[in-house]
Amino acid sequence: MSTVTANGTELYCEVRGSGPTLLCIMGASGDGAHFNRLAALLADEFTVVTYDRRGNGRSPRPTGWVRTCPEEQADDARSLLDALGLAPAAVFGTSSGGTFALSLSVRHPDAVRGAILHEPVLTRLYDDPEAVAEAGRALMRAGIEAGGPREALKRFFVLVGGEANWATLDTDLRERMLQSADTFLRVELGTFESYLPTNDELAAVAARMQLLVSEHGRAPQQEACRRLAERFEMPLLQTPGTHLAHLDHPLELAQTMRPFLRQVTEPSAE
Repeated sequence: MSTVTANGTELYCEVRGSGPTLLCIMGASGDGAHFNRLAALLADEFTVVTYDRRGNGRSPRPTGWVRTCPEEQADDARSLLDALGLAPAAVFGTSSGGTFALSLSVRHPDAVRGAILHEPVLTRLYDDPEAVAEAGRALMRAGIEAGGPREALKRFFVLVGGEANWATLDTDLRERMLQSADTFLRVELGTFESYLPTNDELAAVAARMQLLVSEHGRAPQQEACRRLAERFEMPLLQTPGTHLAHLDHPLELAQTMRPFLRQVTEPSAE
């Protein structure tokens, strides 16, 4: 575990295992510890890099940083891989982390061997983007009124992952999430949801993508995945669990990921 300078900010990261590099990108809360069990399972075959996205968890909030975007998050990830000397990498991104993984693939193709996008937040591909957005705004307003950003983040987490995942979270991880709630609510929200590469950009990365949904995942993100799969002309894979499959079904998620990770990291794929 260490803190490295990447893209002008300090990022906390952990590196496990050996073999080809796998970078994991977390969505809301941005804390790499969400992937602890998944990383431990895959470290037998891959060098797994997890990190806390800027302003989240153990990565400090940069001075004067008030807004972000998928491109900035992609640049952070690329710079982190370069700082660790571990590029190119396979990438796994979940929820908004899937959005950032897609941006990384488009923006820095030389750094990405292949990417697994798990229920990415791509609101322009939802059936009813405004209805989803309004429901989210109502949830945030109610949470902030009831207990401030910490309560709002808790309610959001329970919405997407269920009470059981919240109850069984590592206590240190849960507290870091709550401490970083302001980053999610006041810096990140509203900056990434409408991201969607052009058709030409999508075509350029399609061969190195895998799209993944959870059996009991989030309907809007699954709608986006289905439409993205149509554009990529590829099948949509399913794994057990909720939107937070890395927490409630990490073994099955690792098993689902392995074939693609092996395919894109074997020497003949370079």
